[in-house]
Amino acid sequence: MSTFVIAEAGVNHNGSIEIAKKLIDVASQAGADAVKFQTFKAKNLVSKNAQKANYQKETTDEDESQYEMIKKLELDVDTHKELMRYCDEKEIIFLSTPFDLESIEILDELGLEIFKIPSGEITNLPYLRAIGRLKKRVILSTGMADLGEIEDALDLLVDSGTKREDITVLHANTMYPTPTEDVNLRAMQTIASAFGVEVGYSDHTLGIEVPIAAVAMGARVIEKHFTLDRDMEGPDHKASLEPDELKAMVSGIRNIEKALGNGIKKPTPSEKPNIEVARKSIVASRDIQKGEPFSENNITVKRPGSGITPMRWDEIVGRVAQRDYKADELI
Repeated sequence: MSTFVIAEAGVNHNGSIEIAKKLIDVASQAGADAVKFQTFKAKNLVSKNAQKANYQKETTDEDESQYEMIKKLELDVDTHKELMRYCDEKEIIFLSTPFDLESIEILDELGLEIFKIPSGEITNLPYLRAIGRLKKRVILSTGMADLGEIEDALDLLVDSGTKREDITVLHANTMYPTPTEDVNLRAMQTIASAFGVEVGYSDHTLGIEVPIAAVAMGARVIEKHFTLDRDMEGPDHKASLEPDELKAMVSGIRNIEKALGNGIKKPTPSEKPNIEVARKSIVASRDIQKGEPFSENNITVKRPGSGITPMRWDEIVGRVAQRDYKADELI
């Protein structure tokens, strides 16, 4: 089973449908399974006087309110339809995270089969209930949450009608960028064992090694922000991958999937020829006459491995040579 890789475009389109399409191109070319945007109505999401996060103040106009910043990044329904058509052309799944009840309805009416719940909504009961009632596949991010809050959110989704097996829980840290020492990848495995659900990882670190490591640790879904250019103006560009990095991440994930294998420990086809070369056999350490008993004084262990295995050493010692042997000859 391959990892479901979500290339998170988020709001890195800067409100431009042309940039959004270029982001879809990049995600498709990188080999991601899905490209994800964000669906919200600024009026429903933030109050007019809500402050920006510190990282947003550093990457956008400090005098601009969170509402003003977000309003510029809204995508209307027609734009959603256009981007969905374009994703079909590029053979990549269109996803979008709804941030309010109206946006959940919009995405449901547009026919989305997978609903991504962002970390900030994990304690939003009406929101969780609305998504749970859709009975779709759900990907739940858990940044800032503890196990109790994850349990409450899962119970709400399941009680509202979503099957537990249709839910994937993503471990996440919502700091942009996330300091490596705060990643705590083992928490992903804690979530898996605590709730018996599929797990994944939503990454906000700089670089690509952490999401690749998450796949090795059992992540079934990986989500990662990307952009056309980290120097573009906007709140999330600085903590996003550029196109060549996204491609390298997906390639790394696919390689790790192959490397994980089936877990059966046995010689692989590629290494079978090495058995004869690298292993050893019992050989004569000096010339041996017919009728002479084999002993530690006349036999030893050397390559190649095409003769009698040294694991039968005790069986051979004490037996009588049935013919003459030259030094180094296989017994």
